[in-house]
Amino acid sequence: MSFDDKQRPATKLVTSGRRDEWTGTGAHPAAVVSPPVWRASTHLYPDMTALRAETGQNADGRFYYGRRGAPTQWALAEALTQLEPGAAGTVLYPSGVAAIAGVLLTVLKPGDVLLMTDNAYEPSRSLAKGLLAEIGVETRWFAPDGVEDFTAQLCPRVKAVLLESPGSLTMEVHDLPAILALCREHGITSILDNTWASPLGLASLPMGVDITLMALTKHVGGHSDLMMGSASAGAEWYDRLRRRAQMLGNVVSPDDAALALRGLRTMGVRLKQSSATALALAAWLETRPEVARVLCPMLPGSPGHDLWKRDFSGGCGLFSFVFKGGTSGSRDRFIDALDLFGIGYSWGGFESLATPVDPARIRKPESWPMPGLDADDRYGVRLAIGLEDADDLIADMAKALAVWAEG
Repeated sequence: MSFDDKQRPATKLVTSGRRDEWTGTGAHPAAVVSPPVWRASTHLYPDMTALRAETGQNADGRFYYGRRGAPTQWALAEALTQLEPGAAGTVLYPSGVAAIAGVLLTVLKPGDVLLMTDNAYEPSRSLAKGLLAEIGVETRWFAPDGVEDFTAQLCPRVKAVLLESPGSLTMEVHDLPAILALCREHGITSILDNTWASPLGLASLPMGVDITLMALTKHVGGHSDLMMGSASAGAEWYDRLRRRAQMLGNVVSPDDAALALRGLRTMGVRLKQSSATALALAAWLETRPEVARVLCPMLPGSPGHDLWKRDFSGGCGLFSFVFKGGTSGSRDRFIDALDLFGIGYSWGGFESLATPVDPARIRKPESWPMPGLDADDRYGVRLAIGLEDADDLIADMAKALAVWAEG
């Protein structure tokens, strides 16, 4: 399978990571569509000359030992790199959290300060308050909307910033060009968790992001049956990320890599479908008297929409909404009344999910309820929209809202 870097993203999803030598044999190159699953801990050499030739080599495509991968993992890493304009390579990790930890442990050292967006994924916050604090890295949280609070946190010890746009629960969108300009001015390494949009919806490295992360568990896997993470970067950071991951013993299962490759091929059409359904559901929720605010950057009038429209080319099915009043108990009854939405901490799969949104327990006091909401409008729900029919999901939501209204 030939690959042309000028191909459009939809074509890259099909052609990337499919080298002839990974999908066939010397006698019959490109014999199968997808790279087979190479399960191997030990890599063998024909003779000592071949073994010594690999000593000191450290690149995908070079057999050495199973912890450095084989064609199944190499194909996935190459496919992800080819989807990221400006990337020199991609490192795979056994989970999204492992990718975040691996990157931060590469970039930071004791005495450094990390700036982290206040709407960050909760495990990122736990990592900052736990492991990073234990090794002497200070973390400061900044308001995700605007740049004033970000600027106020700057000092010579700030060495990295962890961004997440939109945020995991409350969906604020960063002014990425402004923040990235400040990072370049102050020599700060910028790290973006780009799981929500993926490179199909936000080409982050050309914008000036140094390292871009994804939880491949979500959109890339797409079927809620694997856990994996990735970090893609330009030449300045890729080699360092790779070596640190190897020092930490990070490796992904070839079986999971094969599942991720399979999911990657259909990610584009799944994202289009789930985004369209999510937008229909968000627009419907906006009309409901039970709802105080819909937090969906793709929806005109929703917080962050103008920034999303300016910087992004696509979205996904993840968004939130906030009830107008109510109680924690009435929200629980609403979620329990849903039939087509599972209750679980993930997203990006083919199935829809609903979970409660309670930022107050982890965020700065002034950030929740967010500006524009009344003090009683504090009970949110995060929806991860799958591939079900939009009208069926709306009917399910209407039934559950009736239960919420009862008390």
